[in-house]
Amino acid sequence: MSYSPYPQGQPWQQGQGVPQPWGGQTAPSMLASHADRERAVDVLRAGYGEGRLEKSEFDRRVARAYAARTVGELALLVADLPQGPVPHAVRAVPAVFPPAPRARVNGKAVASAVCGGLCLVTFGLTGIPAVILGHTARAEIRRTGEEGDGLALTGLALGWLANGAWAVLMFLSFALALAAG
Repeated sequence: MSYSPYPQGQPWQQGQGVPQPWGGQTAPSMLASHADRERAVDVLRAGYGEGRLEKSEFDRRVARAYAARTVGELALLVADLPQGPVPHAVRAVPAVFPPAPRARVNGKAVASAVCGGLCLVTFGLTGIPAVILGHTARAEIRRTGEEGDGLALTGLALGWLANGAWAVLMFLSFALALAAG
């Protein structure tokens, strides 16, 4: 059984894979252990990951860390870096461009389109409500900014076509009645 100066296991194992801070409080001439070298390399990795070291500088320092004989040599390699990974403050992304709320569709515009569509089935009886609802819906849409102008126009067009067809049919029937006698 080997003796470990760390009562809770190795320092790099305590944080479940999180690099531990460099603990170079011992005498600089003390011989470095494998754990000391790994902690120094962890600090170098954190510094490289944060953009504090260039790749070539990182590679040179890691090579020197694995070749270091004393704790003092390791301390010199990480002296200009934070002693462990610097925690980053995580902030929520500001809602600079939140989605615009969708305008609701005007109910009278929907009713106008439905009445206009039913003109074929009802032989034009729903033409007058389609026209009235269509004009009312377009006025409300202009005033409130709601959606549904296309539906209102559809209802208006079908309603006017049905009303026009009835007007032509009535005119022809009166003309035929007058002609007949």
